[in-house]
Amino acid sequence: MKDQTMTTRVQQLYDASVLRNYEHTSRIFAVLMGAQWLFGIFVALVVSPLAWEGKTQTASMHLWAAVLLGGVLSALPIGLALTQPGSALTRNVVAAAQMLWGALLIHLTGGRIETHFHIFGSLAFVAFYRDLKPIFVATAVVVADHFLRGVFLPESVYGITNPAAWRFFEHAGWVVFEDVVLVFACLRGLEEMRVIAERQAIAEEKSVALQHALDELKENGEALARSERLAAVGQLAASVGHELRNPLAAVRNAHTYLAKRLTEPGNPLATDARVGQFVGLVERELNTCAKIISDLLDFSRERAPALNPCPLRPLVDEAIGLVPQRAGVTVVNRVPEELPVPSLDKDQFRQVLINLVQNAVEAMPERGGEVSVVAEGGQGAPWKIRVVDNGSGIPAEVVGKIFEPLFSTKNKGTGLGLAIVSNMIRKHGGTISVDSAVGRGTEFHIVLPLAAPPAGVSA
Repeated sequence: MKDQTMTTRVQQLYDASVLRNYEHTSRIFAVLMGAQWLFGIFVALVVSPLAWEGKTQTASMHLWAAVLLGGVLSALPIGLALTQPGSALTRNVVAAAQMLWGALLIHLTGGRIETHFHIFGSLAFVAFYRDLKPIFVATAVVVADHFLRGVFLPESVYGITNPAAWRFFEHAGWVVFEDVVLVFACLRGLEEMRVIAERQAIAEEKSVALQHALDELKENGEALARSERLAAVGQLAASVGHELRNPLAAVRNAHTYLAKRLTEPGNPLATDARVGQFVGLVERELNTCAKIISDLLDFSRERAPALNPCPLRPLVDEAIGLVPQRAGVTVVNRVPEELPVPSLDKDQFRQVLINLVQNAVEAMPERGGEVSVVAEGGQGAPWKIRVVDNGSGIPAEVVGKIFEPLFSTKNKGTGLGLAIVSNMIRKHGGTISVDSAVGRGTEFHIVLPLAAPPAGVSA
């Protein structure tokens, strides 16, 4: 299959190179035809009166031949070269016209032997196409022209009225000799073009392989750097979480005691509205701190998932029930009842669903919207779980950073929610990705393998 692909690519490159050569050569001939027409008029004005001196022909006759006949010989190939530079018709018309221009110039110079070299030069120019058929067309035109004019108007070809019969064969022989050389040159040129195409195809293949290797190396480097960052953040999170948990517990106990004493009957501060307001404020902030510490500890834990059969639809219902509701936002469980039962760590995967659904609910605009959880898979196919919302979407410059620890777009976010999700999914041997665009919502894709992850899988 690989060899077939390489052969096809070589042929494509070869064909493109051949076509470019056809088009380039045709455009060169377009310029040459115009130049020959002007040169032919010059020859008719300056050379023809001297070459045909004392003959019946007049200068005006040669001038009309150069202007009219030369114009016709140049117009058609120029038009084809500009409109169809790569076509076979253009090449053959150009070859015939170029040879006829040689015949016209030979006639205008009275059959001067020097002008016959125009024929040989023209054949060489035609060979620039590296196509054998135009060479054969040009040869046929030259031979026919020399034969017919040698019979009916020999002086315009050979410069004398009674040439020897062998003169035609001499001229034709030299043309054939040049054709042999040009044919070999064309075949060699085509062979070189194919070799160049093969080398280019090999270079492209190696370039693609090299780019693939560079991309893979870059991905591995980024993964290694990310792993190192995650390890450092995990160690810091564990240390900070443990150090803060005990002081926070003491603060919470003190808060509970003070709140009880400040609000008991008979206390003059119990009637102060600001006391109740501040007590509630302290309670909320303590809960926020507890959530941050919980996230830090969840992120730093290295516990491998304990996989057990876990029906997915009830687990989604449970997770949705733990997410704070928000006015105007509907959360829908679209996991099929008949979905096969996957093997999951129930606690970890519930946390995954809670984080994803809660993020989606919090990201909804004021107008509200819908968050849905969809799942499929089993029976030989990987498990695929999607959390979809029709909210505002995530900007493109943010999408690539949302799974990084400590990155958050929320004012009070810890930046660990999605990092914890990604960590737990990897521990399950799965992958998570996101598809989002501003204005069309967000869709998180989780893919879990059928088999359990190998021992030791961790973030």
